[in-house]
Amino acid sequence: MYLSGLIFLPIVGTILVSSANSYKKDLTVKYIALFTSVLTLVLSLFILGLFHHSTNQLQFVQEHYNIQHYNVYLSLDGISIYFVLLTTIIMPIALLSNWNSIKENVKSYLIIMLLLETLLLIVFMASDILLFYIFFESILPPLFLLIGIFGSDNKVNASYYLFLYTLWGSLFLLLSILSTSSIMGSTDFDTLFQLNFEYKTQIFLFIGIFIAFAVKTPTIFLNNWLLKAHVESPLGGSIVLAGIVLKLSLYGIFRLILPILPKASLDYTFIIYTIAVITIIYASISTIRTTDVKELIAYSSVCHASVYLIGAFSNTIQGLEGSIILGLAHGFVSSGLFICAGGILYDRTSTRLLYYYRGVAQLMPIFAILFFILALGNCAAPLTLNFIGEFMSLYGIIERLPILGIFACSSIVFSAAYTIYMFNRISFGGSFSKIIHIGLFDVNKREFTLLIILVLFTVILGIYPSFILNLLDYSMNSLIYAA
Repeated sequence: MYLSGLIFLPIVGTILVSSANSYKKDLTVKYIALFTSVLTLVLSLFILGLFHHSTNQLQFVQEHYNIQHYNVYLSLDGISIYFVLLTTIIMPIALLSNWNSIKENVKSYLIIMLLLETLLLIVFMASDILLFYIFFESILPPLFLLIGIFGSDNKVNASYYLFLYTLWGSLFLLLSILSTSSIMGSTDFDTLFQLNFEYKTQIFLFIGIFIAFAVKTPTIFLNNWLLKAHVESPLGGSIVLAGIVLKLSLYGIFRLILPILPKASLDYTFIIYTIAVITIIYASISTIRTTDVKELIAYSSVCHASVYLIGAFSNTIQGLEGSIILGLAHGFVSSGLFICAGGILYDRTSTRLLYYYRGVAQLMPIFAILFFILALGNCAAPLTLNFIGEFMSLYGIIERLPILGIFACSSIVFSAAYTIYMFNRISFGGSFSKIIHIGLFDVNKREFTLLIILVLFTVILGIYPSFILNLLDYSMNSLIYAA
């Protein structure tokens, strides 16, 4: 009942938005979309209150048997509930971020965003590998339309990159899922977890599934789509992409690879770590060289994604929990940074180039403070949730492969370098730039609300991470594979 409510609330919002009469500059449909999204958040918090923290069993299980002779299962556990909460928190923020900047086709924009929320929630609640794949792929068309219609100048090219890259990668996932169904006669997560695949079968399935998630993470040589999509996407699209969509690969690893293919994932750890370390170094150097603020944050996302990829394959409690925490932390911080760069600054100056920013703190002191806290989170400073997640993830690789762990720790140095440079260049750097200072005003109430929510999540959970860790412990113990 509760999980059905999470799914149908955004659907009801979509229907109301599509049938509402637009007037007063589409203000009515905006409030309808925001209200349904906030209501979904309230319901998810209510579900969290009912959740039993002392078990790793599936909870709130819903079974539907009458869909073309195919059984549909929805449920939550100690891992999926946090991704559901992340989705319901980020979506209202994404809607509010483009509150005034989307001038045309407002209804279409809101319908796409609410549809995305529905599809993402189903992915995180699916208890069947085939259902997971169907909705994992169904996210692509709304994202394609979101970027292709509401993006900036090169939006069509970026939307095609997004669609083709991720669709190509997911073909390997489909092949692996069909093979799994053929071999085991089941696509249910719980059933597959209890079965044992032959080692050769595990290797075959692991390669197919990992390729799909490597594209979605993304790793080196497979990240072109992400940079183009972030730069050309509207602000709300960038927030959803960085805050939620990139976490699909992390969630998929915990659902499809670690519990079902443990031996293959353990044996291929060295290759995965090597790819992740190369991605960290490559993305970090590229980040330092870029001059576009939005592109800088996008490269930074690639670097952090590689760190939680390392933690996910560490086969240690610390690494596994750290990867989840870093994924959640990155969702909050990257969303806030995109609001700062692609929303607040770009709306006032119409440029994202670092060359044109200098001395913004003199004119926008409140913005500078909030931006500074988010920047601290991005470079994993103590008392932030990113600090907990990144150091636990890196502890996992150091315990498994110390040499690669040393290289992976370069992410700490690199992230501090490019984040401090970005913040210092924008906020200080001498007197304010004469090119952009005219009409530059501090954050309004809407912008302040968005940033302070993300800052509070980052800091409070960074000081008190046991709220997340206590619930994760029971789910993580079952994922440790004793070789």
